[in-house]
Amino acid sequence: MIEDNHLDKGQPENIVIKGARVHNLKNIDIDVPLHQIVGIAGVSGSGKSSLALGVIYAEGSRRYLDSLSTYTRRRMTSAAKADVDEVLYAVSYTHLTLPTT
Repeated sequence: MIEDNHLDKGQPENIVIKGARVHNLKNIDIDVPLHQIVGIAGVSGSGKSSLALGVIYAEGSRRYLDSLSTYTRRRMTSAAKADVDEVLYAVSYTHLTLPTT
């Protein structure tokens, strides 16, 4: 049986992205659940790749590089920062929300 250790009190349950403005994304807010398989769907040109690569992957890469020692960081290329107002981990779970335009 799989244990749900990630559901312990105080553990983040989703990534909250606020104000994403990358390519086709126009100031969107979204909550992405952790510890689950998440799919991104939409019509051509709706910003699926921009969200996955330009925001989530870029922010993860930047945070990883920031966690390395100064000595190591000086020898690596810097990761581009995603054009977002805020990316954080949230403890309380909310459902995936997409804006309607």
